Amino acid sequence: MKEPMQAEPVFKKLRGMVRSLPPGGITLSELIRRVGNEGLLILTALLTLVFLIPVSIPGVSTVFGAAILLIGVSRLFGRELWVPAKLKHRTISTSKLRPALRKALPWLYRIERVCKPNRIQWLVANGSIQHLNNAGLILGAVLLMMPFGLIPFSNTFPAVALLFLAIGLLQRDGVSVLLGHVSNVVTILYFSLLIGGGGLAVRELFNRMLG
Repeated sequence: MKEPMQAEPVFKKLRGMVRSLPPGGITLSELIRRVGNEGLLILTALLTLVFLIPVSIPGVSTVFGAAILLIGVSRLFGRELWVPAKLKHRTISTSKLRPALRKALPWLYRIERVCKPNRIQWLVANGSIQHLNNAGLILGAVLLMMPFGLIPFSNTFPAVALLFLAIGLLQRDGVSVLLGHVSNVVTILYFSLLIGGGGLAVRELFNRMLG
């Protein structure tokens, strides 16, 4: 699937969307309607932003992570995005969402500034390589939904991966896409250390209790 080059910077487009968020709350269905089916990578970038800063918004990790996962699946199989009704119509409070997105927008601005089209062109070319990139989106979404929300950087690392992938694919920048894949690997290593460290802590506790 070839991505059209974005005439308008993604930062400006998302800043406009953040400003236009309605008071009270917004559903995932409404967000999808605003970007259109061809703007799914822009939606991915928007949904990812909230995880770049240390602000906890109840329910967001599951809803946004699942949405990004479904976007990756729809792109992988070349199908129109399908979202379960329960997920699609769930309301997210904009009283916390808007300020969180505003704080995260500078990160998007920095990433987009370093993006340059047509670097490592084979990584953003049409064909089988796009299956790898879409699988990267799916992997990033799965990592984002892992139950490590209270641990520092557990949401930030996969969010950075997803943002690099989304912006890289939108801007046809293979370097950004590569950084997205690398960030996924870093996230897996980080989670492995967390799990391994937790196992050692439990074993040490058992040894102390028995010893």
